[in-house]
Amino acid sequence: MIKNDLFLRALNNEPVSRPPVWMMRQAGRYLPEFRAIRDKYDFFTRCRTPELAAEITVQPIRIVQPDAAILFSDILVVPQAMGITVEMKENQGPWLPNPIRSAQDVEKVFVPDVNETLGYVYDAIKLTKQMLNDEVPLIGFAGSPWTIFCYCVEGKGSKSFDTAKGFCFSQPEAAHALLQKITDTTIEYLKGKVAAGVNAVQIFDSWGGMLSPVDYQEFSWQYINQIVEALSPMTKVIVFGKGCWFALNEMGKSKASALGVDWTCSARNARYLSGGKITLQGNFDPSRLLSPIPTIKKMVHQMIDEFGKDNYIVNLGHGILPNIPVDHAKAFIDAVKEWN
Repeated sequence: MIKNDLFLRALNNEPVSRPPVWMMRQAGRYLPEFRAIRDKYDFFTRCRTPELAAEITVQPIRIVQPDAAILFSDILVVPQAMGITVEMKENQGPWLPNPIRSAQDVEKVFVPDVNETLGYVYDAIKLTKQMLNDEVPLIGFAGSPWTIFCYCVEGKGSKSFDTAKGFCFSQPEAAHALLQKITDTTIEYLKGKVAAGVNAVQIFDSWGGMLSPVDYQEFSWQYINQIVEALSPMTKVIVFGKGCWFALNEMGKSKASALGVDWTCSARNARYLSGGKITLQGNFDPSRLLSPIPTIKKMVHQMIDEFGKDNYIVNLGHGILPNIPVDHAKAFIDAVKEWN
């Protein structure tokens, strides 16, 4: 039994004394302990070494003490497993030297045996579960098919992903074929995570907001929903689409257990658009953690009052920034624990 099960109870729509809290990217660059490991090992070595991934995952549980852990990994281990070369360049981010630009390129991409290609992730989950010792739940995650697709076609990060969008609109058959391959891989990957011991999964649609509402249905949501349908009988599924407030109504009708919202969507609008019953997660602006600590605490209490204590998970509206002082991150967590 998980000792602190607030997070799981919120996903179950059960009443709680206070909402649970965790932070996207909480295992990361704002922690000196993380930077010490980063200085010794390159990015994908950290992802592929279970002992390192597990240690990085539990660091924030010891230091800032949120109500859930999220496995340290990266969404781009999925395309790597599918035969697509992905590198991580310092101060630049993901770099794919051979981006996918044609139907022939799509044909070369394969749906792998996830146990062979991603077994190191499952080993990291088992080790992390031992280290957590049932103190808090462990979250597994994957990128949405559309978000993975964006990197595969663009070849790098982008402010607009025009090349990826152009591929969808000029070669829709090839685009859908690639999206389906990513979806099929992701379903098997997440099923493996559940089998290895994660207590819930989150799908990150970081670039969903790049699409119009109509295009979102065609190129993103239908694939996310395949994952939700496949995983919901096994575990709780959280869907987070950055900039995707327009899809909250559709998402709220799905089998997802919770929906993440970013800071551009108010609590009131999120409740209204999602139908008012589903658990919501978010939506503190990560930059706001640079505010003075008393301001952070006041804003967190106001945010909880607006969302309500039940059917709500306190989180940021996107990942924590690397320049956030640790005591400000801890103040964010502590503010939730102090709320009444």
